[in-house]
Amino acid sequence: MADETPPPDASTRWIETSRGILRLSELAPLLAERVLRVQEHIETGGYAEQPLDEHLIRSLHGDFCGDLVPEWAGRWRVIAVRVGTHEPPAPHLVPELMRNYLLDLEARLTEPLPVEQLPEALAFAEGRLLSIHPFTDFNGRLVRLWLWEVLRRTSLPPVNLVPSTSDEVPAYLSALRAADRMDFRPLEALWRQRLAEAGNRDEAAQ
Repeated sequence: MADETPPPDASTRWIETSRGILRLSELAPLLAERVLRVQEHIETGGYAEQPLDEHLIRSLHGDFCGDLVPEWAGRWRVIAVRVGTHEPPAPHLVPELMRNYLLDLEARLTEPLPVEQLPEALAFAEGRLLSIHPFTDFNGRLVRLWLWEVLRRTSLPPVNLVPSTSDEVPAYLSALRAADRMDFRPLEALWRQRLAEAGNRDEAAQ
């Protein structure tokens, strides 16, 4: 599950950073600035020459939080974690799971990809990566940037990757919990909705 959809008391969580020990609520604006810079770099094709592989995933993570948490930014986690009710795989499994994830994603995105298969591929790209939870923290932010790059490479429009209203949160969280169980169908349905809304926005802007 995305670490950007935390429980109500998550702002009291403390994180050791290069600027001292900060509450997540204090760290969030700093992360937001850096995520925006990386997103802009993605939009201008700054990562276009790099394969969709583990080096790019690590680079994206390190590029937005490397100066804040240099000890573990861009490195696979070496500790066990729990995210809400989800218990991600043990840390020693992360490298192999990430290799398999990337090979599977590459196969799903192999051109020519039928349009009707795009939501399933994108649901896998999002849900499986979140369920592995490869980094110690900030995985939700990383996944959004990763998806932004995947969308750019597949010539798809930007979509809203997080719920825009509180009414949408339960379905989003339910889809992520299903993905934790390797059931990507609810998330696939959300992707169909996301892409349809993005298409409607493009039509309205023309």
